[in-house]
Amino acid sequence: MPSDLQHFVDRIRAGDVRSLARAISTIEDNRPESRELLKSLFNFTGRAQVIGLTGAPGAGKSTLVDQLAREYRRQERTVGIIAVDPTSPYTGGAILGDRIRMQSHHADAGIYIRSMATRGNLGGLARATTDAATVLDAAGKDIVLIETVGVGQDEIDIVRLADVTVVILVPGMGDDVQTIKAGIMEIADIFVINKSDREGADRVEREIRSMQSLAIRSDKWTPPIIKTVASEGRGITELAAAIVNYEQFLQQKDLLLKKKISSWRERLIEMLRDALLERLLGERLPEEEIARLAADIAEHRRDPYSLVEEIVGSFGGNIHHGDTETRRQEKVRID
Repeated sequence: MPSDLQHFVDRIRAGDVRSLARAISTIEDNRPESRELLKSLFNFTGRAQVIGLTGAPGAGKSTLVDQLAREYRRQERTVGIIAVDPTSPYTGGAILGDRIRMQSHHADAGIYIRSMATRGNLGGLARATTDAATVLDAAGKDIVLIETVGVGQDEIDIVRLADVTVVILVPGMGDDVQTIKAGIMEIADIFVINKSDREGADRVEREIRSMQSLAIRSDKWTPPIIKTVASEGRGITELAAAIVNYEQFLQQKDLLLKKKISSWRERLIEMLRDALLERLLGERLPEEEIARLAADIAEHRRDPYSLVEEIVGSFGGNIHHGDTETRRQEKVRID
């Protein structure tokens, strides 16, 4: 490892705030050095508990994250927070700025807060969120809290990243559970009814229990329902306890490793897809070529289905040829 990279890794592992910020920015911008950095950090990961908090906009996710971070600090555990915000169409940055809502933690060295812009990525997470969580894990954070952007039914990426997924609902938002049941209801390890002092909280709880009675999870876990009033700190201790209970359940049933394997399988496929697409675009399809092909399709000179088959076939053909040549050379050496 180059000495400057080693020094950078050492500073990150020591929890240096400037180094953490620089590392995550490097990853967000997809700079060439980010891959070597992540390779160097990976061996120091696997200790942090990653908790995802998701739900519709207006559910009070930021306030709940803020209060949960306070609870973990009372337990003397260090916390990293990644708040994923919508992207500004003008600057490309995070437009909500959750760090503004968590200013009370600014003097606490045990908490690191980072807002990330989705940059158009669907599924509730920024593309670099997983890698940012890796950096915070390597930096020695005991807990990594990830607050998703709040896009509703499509917000299911968090389940592949988090050890525990908390779905936050609030009473009085139209059809309540019905509005999101087709998407994120199935991914909850824990349900939170925030702003539970409002009228309709009991009805939301009944609807959740009714839905739970219709489907049994493969791991036989029944997600608990925790009522909170995050603005007043009510129910936060109970939520932290529910998270511990779920973690213990996974350990007792020997499901923690299986869950991580399943998550990494999805993540590996995603990484392969991104790497192959990047290679394809870099080596075969420069921007001007894509524009030309797009014009051919728009003017109906080519159909997109045949075109994609040709491109993939050509790319795959060369890979296959290379593999065959490698095997032939190995056979010659053996003979």
